[in-house]
Amino acid sequence: MPQIGIYEKALPKEISWEERLRLTKKMGFDFIEMSIDETDERLARLDMSQDEIKKIRTCCQVEGVRINSICLSGHRRFPFGSNNLEKRKQAEIILNKAIELAHQLGITIIQIAGYDVYYEEKSMLSRERFIDGLIKGVKKASEYGIILSIEIMDDPFMNSIQKFLEIKKQIPSPFLQVYPDLGNLSAWSENNPSQEIELGIDAITSIHLKDTLPVTKTSEGQFRDVPFGEGCVDFEGTLRTLYRLGYDGTFLIEMWSEKAEDFELEIKKAKDYLIPKLRKVGYHV
Repeated sequence: MPQIGIYEKALPKEISWEERLRLTKKMGFDFIEMSIDETDERLARLDMSQDEIKKIRTCCQVEGVRINSICLSGHRRFPFGSNNLEKRKQAEIILNKAIELAHQLGITIIQIAGYDVYYEEKSMLSRERFIDGLIKGVKKASEYGIILSIEIMDDPFMNSIQKFLEIKKQIPSPFLQVYPDLGNLSAWSENNPSQEIELGIDAITSIHLKDTLPVTKTSEGQFRDVPFGEGCVDFEGTLRTLYRLGYDGTFLIEMWSEKAEDFELEIKKAKDYLIPKLRKVGYHV
């Protein structure tokens, strides 16, 4: 039976981790995904004190929920593929600290953003640098038993599971896997999401549930803040593919309602849309 989680950025930003975990439990979720994004505020989490870590672990035990994964999008600002040597060094430091933090918090999955670079021009060299950084990161992660799971992105560099598998062939480690986002996967017209899932099913650690608007010749698409049911994702079709293939991993509702007037209502609407679809294809959630 798969477990359902919520993204940290769906909850109010200015609350403690204790409050965040209690809310996760109150709203009926099994886990939460922590965000370590490119802001100084969230990057500072990589230097949490032992007391802070202990408080979070204790609260997870008391509430009966867990932090299942870290969404490590800080590499948008400090990418492995950067032309800037200092940024590449910082990318390695960020990942090493994230691995150590995950280990101390009992987290087993770090979601890696599939960007070679984000704010710079892409090239064959930026791809090579990304792979070099990933090789080092996987080696470090394997020492702690942590899985680095690359997200399928809103970016052409890693917008399909096929592209992940090209990297996976070069880094054949059980500690490098893939984290498909059904919204991102569906927004790119060249993808057949169900066939993509079939190709990568044995490497999938987790699934992001999110709706998107498609990339077309006249539109760059929309990769966040699309209400569920108003985008291009065929949830029933992709979920049925996952169920047929025996996927029983976690599902994470990804949304950005941390500044919403009524975040609980927004989350409830998402659950009311998604849970019946999961049940319809056969999942007991």
